[in-house]
Amino acid sequence: METMNRRDFLARSGRAAAGVAAGLTILKGRAVAQNDTIGVAVAGIHGRGVSHIEAFSRMEGVRVVALCDPDSSLFADRAAIAEKAQGSRPRTYQDIREALDDPEVDAVSIATCNHWHALMTVWACQAGKDVYCEKPVSWSVWEGRKAVEAARKYQRIVAGGHQSRSEKKKRDAIARLWAGQLGGPCYLSRALCFKPRGSIGFKEPKDPPDGFDFDLWLGPAPEQPFHENIVHYNWHWFWDFGNGDLGNQGVHQMDVARWALNRGLPTRVHAQGGRLGYKDQGETPNTLNCTFKYDDGTCLVFDVRGLPTNDEGGVRIGNLFYGPEGWMSEGDGFVPHIGYKGDGQAKEITDLPAVGGNGTEDPFVNFIECVRSRRVEDVNCEIEEAHLSAAMCHIANISYRLGGVELAFDPVRERFTGYMADDANKLLKRKYRKPYVIPDDV
Repeated sequence: METMNRRDFLARSGRAAAGVAAGLTILKGRAVAQNDTIGVAVAGIHGRGVSHIEAFSRMEGVRVVALCDPDSSLFADRAAIAEKAQGSRPRTYQDIREALDDPEVDAVSIATCNHWHALMTVWACQAGKDVYCEKPVSWSVWEGRKAVEAARKYQRIVAGGHQSRSEKKKRDAIARLWAGQLGGPCYLSRALCFKPRGSIGFKEPKDPPDGFDFDLWLGPAPEQPFHENIVHYNWHWFWDFGNGDLGNQGVHQMDVARWALNRGLPTRVHAQGGRLGYKDQGETPNTLNCTFKYDDGTCLVFDVRGLPTNDEGGVRIGNLFYGPEGWMSEGDGFVPHIGYKGDGQAKEITDLPAVGGNGTEDPFVNFIECVRSRRVEDVNCEIEEAHLSAAMCHIANISYRLGGVELAFDPVRERFTGYMADDANKLLKRKYRKPYVIPDDV
């Protein structure tokens, strides 16, 4: 693992700045002109990874040069998708470490299971690769912070897969909120994840299929038997690999809710619920009510409902925002409603504030633009923001797992304080299974 002192950091920063000024992008071991091809490795190609392959292989100036997945049975089909779009066939690897050694890989696009996200991000940064990582960017609070530290230490462009931050209608809604169109700052931000989730039943242990490296798939998670309820989707409902629907679909809405408040982590969290309505092998709650409080009284409220339910304000999966003089909801396209009955006149906002990123609506294009420019500030959802939104989900899950207690949290140290802090802090980090370990010093 590379180490770097302050002198090395300043020298490297100077070389990077000079390279950008000269129209070059500084990548691992080479400088490429701004119009040269960027080589991308897509890691995790079973579900969402197909979208990554399609997006990058069709992009001008980009080529998918590698595919990586523990399931080698996917390689032929996924490689054919890339080859059809770009005219060349990517190499395939089961082990991400082999892909990181590939000199043609400039960036890694991660669509693996949650428990691999941060480790893969750290490894990629250490290898000098830029990273696009799907949500949530971490499985736990501690490892999310380590991903941020790795991005900073190795001066990498690292983007989180929160597509909402690239959508014009949501960027405009946030800008209008920040400009005070509801009569002042948003004091209550709500997020809803009302997504039907049926029983997954029970599956008995069995041998993994041919061509599937289950030990590699487990990675940092504890060793355990293979069964078909964890591969390839229901792993979301097991604590060793996923974060429930709060950290699955819900983390998208969490990110928008926190973005609206323009806040970081809260000082108190309270989450109650359960896996209700059926009994199955899953561990995470399908029903969860979460409240996050800030010192000035501002609140973020999140509801997960996986069983049949009504919508709220026309919203089932989305957001609602409240200000001193009115409200706005995704159900009506973020139209501001002013006044007690919503019949007031919304003040016109002509000079909208910047809400971060460069506004490019395609998040994959935004990532590649930033890989070339090296402008961290232009990333629509930079790793720090993605980490904070994931951490909101993690601390709520911790409150739930400790019996639904309200917990005090230090947003600067990213540690629990006060009642049950010792038990809660133990859940901020996992015990990693060697050699799949994120070190304290990345």
